[in-house]
Amino acid sequence: MKKKSVIIGNEGVIMSLLNYSERVNQLYCIKLYTKYMQFYRTYFADKNFLISFGSGLILLGISLIMQFFISDYVNSLPSAPVRDLILSNTRVYDVGGIFVYGSVLLFFIGLFVGLSRINCIPFIMKSVALFTLIRSVFVILTHITAFSTQIVIESPFFNNMVFNGIFTGNDLFFSGHTGLSFLLALMFWKDKTLKTVFLGFSILFAIVVLLGHIHYSIDVASAFFITYGIFQICKFLFKKEWELFLKK
Repeated sequence: MKKKSVIIGNEGVIMSLLNYSERVNQLYCIKLYTKYMQFYRTYFADKNFLISFGSGLILLGISLIMQFFISDYVNSLPSAPVRDLILSNTRVYDVGGIFVYGSVLLFFIGLFVGLSRINCIPFIMKSVALFTLIRSVFVILTHITAFSTQIVIESPFFNNMVFNGIFTGNDLFFSGHTGLSFLLALMFWKDKTLKTVFLGFSILFAIVVLLGHIHYSIDVASAFFITYGIFQICKFLFKKEWELFLKK
């Protein structure tokens, strides 16, 4: 009888602890929600922020539309593959899954970071837009097709023309996946965790696109240098957005 009372008593203590833990979690979630709602209200009540946010959204939209049509244009041109010191001497690996779903994962991580740091969004949008526009100019200058042993993305969904210039096509120079993740790493360079995550993605994509013969080696090597230059241009052109980005 005594043992039974002890067991019942222990169960009561455990249930109390669980209920307390649940209440603490609920209070934390409410506090976090209130904090972010206040954060959002503060920024979206600011006229200057709204202008910066809206112009960033428009610029990003224009850049993506431009990329779509330029990719379609270069894919329609007669072109041929060229030899590559690395690709010509290495076998191809089926890394399509890593390439596609790694990109999807990067998108959602970037989206989460942006939504949790609303002050960063205008600079991110404008920088990604400028990155896309500059890359589109590079793509249209030189017309070569993908390496002959390039892997095929086996996905009806991601092979849709909507994703033209993202996963498939002859828009090769320079590697957008490598460069874009490196651009995000440069933006969050002072944040050790985010810098490591985005830099890790950049290195991963650099390896993957070479293993899958998706990009030529020059596309990958140049991506880091060109992206660094784009980042510096963005800080110069979008000074107000960069100052807002750095705001705690």
